[in-house]
Amino acid sequence: MAIRKSSKLPQAPILKQILKRCSSLGKKQGYDGDGDGLPMDVPKGHFPVYVGENRRRYVVPISFLSHPEFQFLLQRAEEEFGFHHDMGLTIPCEEVVFRSLTSMLR
Repeated sequence: MAIRKSSKLPQAPILKQILKRCSSLGKKQGYDGDGDGLPMDVPKGHFPVYVGENRRRYVVPISFLSHPEFQFLLQRAEEEFGFHHDMGLTIPCEEVVFRSLTSMLR
């Protein structure tokens, strides 16, 4: 999968909405009670995503949201899976490509 830059990037409020919708799964599964709805093993300033055919879980920093390459993955996730489901934020990307991309963003 090639990563291409999109001329239509989501803005910060849209990204916050995406994270809020995706973190609502935590409220259903008894995660921490501090109101953010994230699992207790997710450090502050991070969020979980599920990647690849086996939906392997990765915890990534929120700072990734400012990178156009990661925003492109979020756009693809919305197009392919939408954000109104109980699976968490699923990224339509091969794990090896995702790991390569995230290692460059750190």
